[in-house]
Amino acid sequence: MKIFNSIRWRLQMWYGLILVVVLAGFGFTAFQMERGRLFNRIDDEFHRRVNELGNFLRRPPPGRGPRGSFDGPPPERRDDPENIPDQDREHPLQALKDFRLPPRIANQFDETDTNGFYYIIWGTDGHRLGSSTNAPERPSLPGSAIARLQGQSRNIVNLPGQPPIPPEPSPPQMLGNFRETTFSTQSGEFITVGRFIGRELHDLQFAALELVGIGSGILLFGLVGGWWMAGRAIRPIQDISSAAVKISAGDLSQRIDTAETESELGKLAAVLNSTFARLETSFAQQQQFTSDAAHELRTPVSVMLTQTQTALNRDRTAPEYRETLAACQRSAQRMRRLIESLLELARLDAGQEQLKRLTFDCAATVHECTEAVSPLAEERGVRIISELEPLNCVGDPERISQVITNLLTNAIQYNRIGGQVRVSLKSEKGLGTLIVSDSGVGIPAADLPHVFERFYRGDKARSGSNGHSGLGLAICKAIIEAHGGTIEVTSEPERGTTFTVRLPTTA
Repeated sequence: MKIFNSIRWRLQMWYGLILVVVLAGFGFTAFQMERGRLFNRIDDEFHRRVNELGNFLRRPPPGRGPRGSFDGPPPERRDDPENIPDQDREHPLQALKDFRLPPRIANQFDETDTNGFYYIIWGTDGHRLGSSTNAPERPSLPGSAIARLQGQSRNIVNLPGQPPIPPEPSPPQMLGNFRETTFSTQSGEFITVGRFIGRELHDLQFAALELVGIGSGILLFGLVGGWWMAGRAIRPIQDISSAAVKISAGDLSQRIDTAETESELGKLAAVLNSTFARLETSFAQQQQFTSDAAHELRTPVSVMLTQTQTALNRDRTAPEYRETLAACQRSAQRMRRLIESLLELARLDAGQEQLKRLTFDCAATVHECTEAVSPLAEERGVRIISELEPLNCVGDPERISQVITNLLTNAIQYNRIGGQVRVSLKSEKGLGTLIVSDSGVGIPAADLPHVFERFYRGDKARSGSNGHSGLGLAICKAIIEAHGGTIEVTSEPERGTTFTVRLPTTA
């Protein structure tokens, strides 16, 4: 079912299950504690009355008065069996029709008393011999109870010379709305002491209903609160899904609401927003890159088409054909350089370019690059000043040489006639630092953040008339970052530009 696939419903059912178990356990425990407290209080009253009644019945009757007539307090207990008349020893509870308890004990079994305790006396055969006035009508004692009490009496061992041990009363048990306990006398009769606890049972039922009502209210409140909390918990997920759907449809400007940035999902939303922003930037750069690549390729292709079409319109002389072929060759070479640069960038972006990890003399590499661009510097009247410290770096010397050559070439080409280029190499904080600065026209502040973007040459250079594709600095940045280094640029208009390259010096 779809309902079980919903995270919100799963959380709700889990919350509900835990809450039901907790409430049921708490309610059951509270009910059992209340029930046990009530029964313990009643059982304590049982024990007190059973003990007093049992002690009284184990005493011999006073003097020669009427048997079973106890109008006053009982005399001191006489445990010596020799002092008890034979007829009293054999049948101590006969003539129960005239049997009366002392007022102190009888008051505890008074039917007018609110406690409602009663007693029933059973013969040895289980038939009813007598009872208090408030005792329920019951003709006989169950045979199972008689057998249990008789077995209990047989298990009692009385030592010679010691007072007889009275049998213990049976544990209080429920019989309908009555709670009773039964014990046997020395002569074999059975005494049942009980109480009607219908009112207490009704109170227990009412307490159980109260617990069920309170538990249901708490459960309902918990389910509603759990539903609300689950909704708030998964709301960022819904926002993420909604934003992802819109982004997949092409709207890369969509972002997730990160109002709850302190929660785990809020932090996830912030990370996804950052990812979406990078995706938007990446797609924008890709679109710009595609547009710029098409623009760069269109110019040489147009030149080649124009030259060939002009040559084919009519017969030309050999020098004219040679000039046409030379123009086509220049355009083709420009296209080749552009294609090679694009392929190099693609390999660097994909991590497919295998860079060597060698320890090389960076000062020697810089010196070789300086010598390579010296003819261009002499042609432009630019002087190169080198301040190189011996320094070993780790990386691919050929790729680093490519970066240095590109930076030196740019510094010469965008310099003033008669200007200078200063190259320095030193170690700073465990990194090899290469600085290439010129005294040229500088880079405008608006263009400075974009100098490492692909095909970016500033608006004046967009036509490509200078023969540069605008990929040189982008390739330099990709190579340096592939080595784990950094490249930065600072510039002041009309005062010059400085490029700073930092490379690792250890593997």
